[in-house]
Parts: sequence; structure tokens; C-alpha cells
Amino acid sequence: MDSTAAYPEADPARPAVRSIVIVGGGTAGWMAATYLARKLAHLRLAITVVDSSAIGTVGVGEATVPAIRDFFAAVELGEPDVLRETEGTIKYGIRFADWRERGHAFFHPFGLYGVPARGVAFHHYWLKQRAAGDPTPLGKYCLATQLAEHGLFLPPNDRPQNDLGVFNFAVHFDASKFAALLRRLALANGVTHIDARIVEVVRDHGDGRVAAVTLVDGRRIEGDLWIDCSGFRSLLLGEGLGVPYVDWSRWLPCDRAVAIPCKAAVATHKPLTTATARTAGWQWHIPLRQRVGNGHVYCSDHLDDQQAEDMLVASLEGEPLANPNKLRFTTGHRARFWDHNVVGLGLASGFLEPLESTSITLIQSGLERLVALFPDRAMDPRLAATYNRQSTLEFERLRDFLFLHYWSNRRAGEPFWDRMRALTPPDNLQIKLDAWRAGGEFVRNEWDTFQDPSWLSMYAGFDDLPTRHSPLADQFNHDELADTFARMKAAIAGTLTHAEPHARFLDRVRAG
Repeated sequence: MDSTAAYPEADPARPAVRSIVIVGGGTAGWMAATYLARKLAHLRLAITVVDSSAIGTVGVGEATVPAIRDFFAAVELGEPDVLRETEGTIKYGIRFADWRERGHAFFHPFGLYGVPARGVAFHHYWLKQRAAGDPTPLGKYCLATQLAEHGLFLPPNDRPQNDLGVFNFAVHFDASKFAALLRRLALANGVTHIDARIVEVVRDHGDGRVAAVTLVDGRRIEGDLWIDCSGFRSLLLGEGLGVPYVDWSRWLPCDRAVAIPCKAAVATHKPLTTATARTAGWQWHIPLRQRVGNGHVYCSDHLDDQQAEDMLVASLEGEPLANPNKLRFTTGHRARFWDHNVVGLGLASGFLEPLESTSITLIQSGLERLVALFPDRAMDPRLAATYNRQSTLEFERLRDFLFLHYWSNRRAGEPFWDRMRALTPPDNLQIKLDAWRAGGEFVRNEWDTFQDPSWLSMYAGFDDLPTRHSPLADQFNHDELADTFARMKAAIAGTLTHAEPHARFLDRVRAG
């Protein structure tokens, strides 16, 4: 079939986009280049990435959520290749240490809990048994949690027998190596790369859209559609178009981070991320094949930079491998993610701290929305309005989920944590909390990134539980439930026998 004939100009009065210019490399820029080159290949667009090797990238995004596997599939990257090329390891969820109170920990898994029965969710039966004196933690009924705790790997079953077998995994990787892998793939798919610093953003005098950028050597790069991946600077969306920033520091006041990789103390860690609450924030621990990623996110109102760095260095499990990478940020987002002919991705569009490893998935979902709403050169403002509404909702839902981690703490007597408990939750979060506390029910919202099991892991982890279970759970008596619960635990234990040690799996992948 002649591809030119197969895809004619849809409407000569609304000419098609011919070129996309991505400003900025790093993870966001090369994810955009790779994804758009694959998904829009039939349009024969000219896609160009303009970045400067003289300008550094943040480069500390080492953890992901399971949606990253969809991205791999979309750009035709094999998971073993990604793991080999990026020092990758497996992640079944996040262990939260000292968040509820010092000495307490819980796990947020990428999987379901238990099995529902007769139209009643499992957690209502668990609440019933708990009220009757059964102390079994919720995580005992989650396969992903047990795989993580036992340091095992098992690929998800495409057709599990029941909800006990429903789980997923994400990966940890070296973000710089991931960007390099994507760069090679993008160039192989026809993307052009220009290594140069931009000195001017040129706007069209007629409609205000971005027409071109001028490079330090005087070259002028023009484009129809622009993707701003320039990081916190937000060169196009923020500086060029003047789109204001919506500040969310009233709910998420942590505004600094320091990151230091170190040598690993053990050959292979368990397949999980660890987030440990600290005096005025929290610390991440992300195990890769050859090193460990460490960072301390904190609120400068309660902790100075040197104290934060000293706390991080003192907690490293091995020798530091680099100098501290210090970041300053304000949680929030641009008032518009798509303005005129510019779409912002990654840090250029907004920032939500990495507590739930959502930075990369926000890039991914932004790209998916852009392809679904892909414009012509007329840049119909209704497309941008739809994109902006969806993006704002996604950010707000994530903000509420992150806020819940802080607000639910019981670390009394510590100024930062006392401050967080005293805050008033955003309205939409309060609606969720009311439904949960009153009847153990989940309120599902459009563009919720995290679904019911994730909220359940937070509520149970912080011991924020309803005062009653659903009356529908009384279809079974306590003895019947005890027997069923025992069989669930036995089924999970049986499944674990088919898993292999995380270290052995990674060795197999590395061997090819």
C-alpha cells in the first residue's frame, strides 16, 4: 500500500503538523522523541530534539510505577534490554518506614489484596475479622507484598485464576542510562538531534505562538508543534509564553532535595523502593545493580541544607560515588500545560515530589494525551483545553494522594510533622476520607493514577480504618472467613515456591 495515498491531507484548510521540536533532552525529552517517533511514524513528521550537553539534567529519577511497562511496549523496548542497559532492578512497591510513627513500617504494593466474595470487597471481610481479634496484616493477602518481602521475582500471569494472582511490577533504573538508551532508539527512528544552547525564543507577532528558537551559533530552528522538556527552567512554557505557576507548597511544603549515589552493601537488594520518614521530610533508597540511589527530600523551613546533607551522608550504606546533587523546587504545575503550540512535559510543566515515583509516569501520560488529541497547525484551542483539564486533574489527584502520606502521620512533638497533621485536606481528598471512614468505601475520580488497592494500603498502613465493616460482609461467619483466609495465605505461599530469587533473575537477564 502506498502510505502517501493511505494518509491524505484530511482538510486542506487545516494543514497538518509537519514538524515537532522538542526542547531539552534528559528523560522527558528522549521519552517524547522516542514515543512520538513510534506513534506518529505514519505522519512522516520531522522530529528534532534541541538540547545542550553543556547544560546538566536533574537525572535522579530512578524509580517508576508499573505503567512504565506500557511505555516499553509502545516504543518496542524489551524489558530485559532495559534492565541490562540501565543497571535495572525490579520493584514491587514501596516500603514506608517511620511514617506513621518511629519504628513502624508498611508496604504499598503493585497488586490486589485477597479475593472478593458475593459482590463484597475483600477489605470488608478483613475489617470484620480484625474487629474480632485477628491481627493478620493486610499485606499477608497480597502476592506483590510477599514477593517483595521475600526478595523474589515472578512475572505476572496474564490470566490469573482469581484476584490473588493479580499483581504487577515496575523497575528501578539509572535515569541517565535510560535517557541514553532512548536517545539511541530515537535517532534510529529518524529523530534529529541538535546539541546547542538556545539563546532566544521567537514568537509569532500575529498569534503569539512559538515560531522558532535561535541557537548560540546564530542558527534558527523553526517548528509547528513544540514540546518543552527544558526542566525547571521551563524555557518555552514559562519563560517564552509566560504561563504562570500554580504553587501547592501550602499542602506539600518540602522544597529541597539532596541526592547521593553510593556503593551497595549487599549483592542484590529486595525488589522494592524504601521511603523513610526523617525529621523534616523523607529519604529514598533505590537499589540498582551496581549502586544505590539515595536522596533526602525536606522542608527548608524546618531543616537547613547542611543538616539535610549530613543526615543523608550518615545513613548511606556504602561509600559515596558522587558529590551531592542539590535541588530546589516548588510543588505545583503550570496554569496551562498546553499553551498556543507548546506542550510542557516533565519538570517544565510541573513538579510533584518523588514520594510515589510518579515523575516518569506523568511524562508518559502527557505523551499519551498529546497523541490522542494530536492537533493540526490550526491548534484548535478546544484540544488544548481538554488536555489542560485532564492534566490538571491528574496532578490534583496525585497531590491529594501524596498529601495523605504526610497528613496521616502520628509523629507527635516534631514541628514539621505536627504542622502537616494540622493542615486541612483539599476538598476532594476530604470527600474520599469521609466515605472511607464512614463505611469503608472508595470514591473513584476521573484521572486517579492510584486505584483502590493503593488507597487501601495507605489507610491500613496509617491505621486509619472505618469503625465498622459493611453489613454485606456478614454473609459469612467468623469461622468461615478464618478458613477462607487461611486458604488464601496458603495459596500465596504456594505461588512463592514458583518464584526465583531477585538476584538470580537479574543474573539471568544480564547473561542475556
